[in-house]
Amino acid sequence: MLADLQPIQLSALMYLGRCNRYSDTPLAVTEYLGLTKGTVSQSLKALESKGLLTKQPDARDKRSVHLVLTAPAQALLDAVLPPSFLVNAAQRMGARAEDLQGLLLELLRNIQQGENVPGFGLCRTCRFHQTVAGGAFCGLTQEPLQSGEVELICREHQIP
Repeated sequence: MLADLQPIQLSALMYLGRCNRYSDTPLAVTEYLGLTKGTVSQSLKALESKGLLTKQPDARDKRSVHLVLTAPAQALLDAVLPPSFLVNAAQRMGARAEDLQGLLLELLRNIQQGENVPGFGLCRTCRFHQTVAGGAFCGLTQEPLQSGEVELICREHQIP
């Protein structure tokens, strides 16, 4: 199955496997990948025809759809991410791997700010992330968050 995917299709699946419920729309995928709407639309149609994702209407806004990975797509991602060579290299580096991760995050933030690129990031690192009554809460949407959601990518992310 992996060999049947174009790089853009795999990138879309990888993003959808890591994004939150506010960020699983065709527009968010387009913004995240930095590609044209047409290119992403065709790629999403191909993934849907391969049975790797489905489109579900938004419960509140019937004009909007959410892209949901199917079980085969999730199994594919689980099998290839993270790549074993990367996990092994990070383990061999020990504490230096954490330093490298911090430097790469700093580089990414610098690029996002300097190039005016959308600031996708993990919910828990966002200025809108709050703890209310012992639980995670989004100050932007004014909604409680489930515990696992704080580790997902959000298109509304802003640096504190």
